[in-house]
Amino acid sequence: MNPFSDPAAVSGYAGRTARIVPGLRDLHRMAGVLLAERAPADARILVLGAGGGLELKAFAEMQPSWRFDGVDPSAEMLDLARAAIEPIAPRVRLHEGYIDSAPMGPFDGAACLLTLHFLAPAERLKTLQAMHRRLRPGAALVVAHHSFSSEGPVRDTWLARNAAYAAAAGVPKAQANDSIAAIKQRLPVLSPQQDADLLRQAGFTDIDLFYCAFTFRGWAAYKVDTPAAGLR
Repeated sequence: MNPFSDPAAVSGYAGRTARIVPGLRDLHRMAGVLLAERAPADARILVLGAGGGLELKAFAEMQPSWRFDGVDPSAEMLDLARAAIEPIAPRVRLHEGYIDSAPMGPFDGAACLLTLHFLAPAERLKTLQAMHRRLRPGAALVVAHHSFSSEGPVRDTWLARNAAYAAAAGVPKAQANDSIAAIKQRLPVLSPQQDADLLRQAGFTDIDLFYCAFTFRGWAAYKVDTPAAGLR
């Protein structure tokens, strides 16, 4: 069963994710800070992979005048998001689907957290390009997901560390160890260099690593400002 449609998995999503992603709440706050550097006080923000509503809630609490469009392919996860964002629901529109289901914007910033590692490289590039098209010039994109070398013993070392972290945070040890094989088999993880290269291919510039935690990496990237008239 798809874990994002399994009722038990969906109901436990927030707690489980907080145990397996180092500094999850800090990641949300950092992403909000990076978006705010380029976004106005009344910004419109796109959140891809918004099921669960965790980052929507965090961003909305940081910026009381921002409005959001959240996109996710799982109806069950969107229901969970609706519950999480109930106090700020008037500022949020949720869309079931993938990036093509998102409005064209233009948006003042975008975030895609813990999502892109599910996509194969070609689909990941298309998704990044689609987000790029939906952003205003100068806007920031913030992404974070599994990203590590898939070759040799280094991969196994970092996956084992990731599992040990989850176990230390309260995930049953057998379940934490099972995640090693699951990540290998199910996620088309790229290396950090490959991830940064895809951001460049999609048209983003000034790509900066801001988050690094065991097998997770996060980047801020920017859509180029349109040159002022007469300066081309």
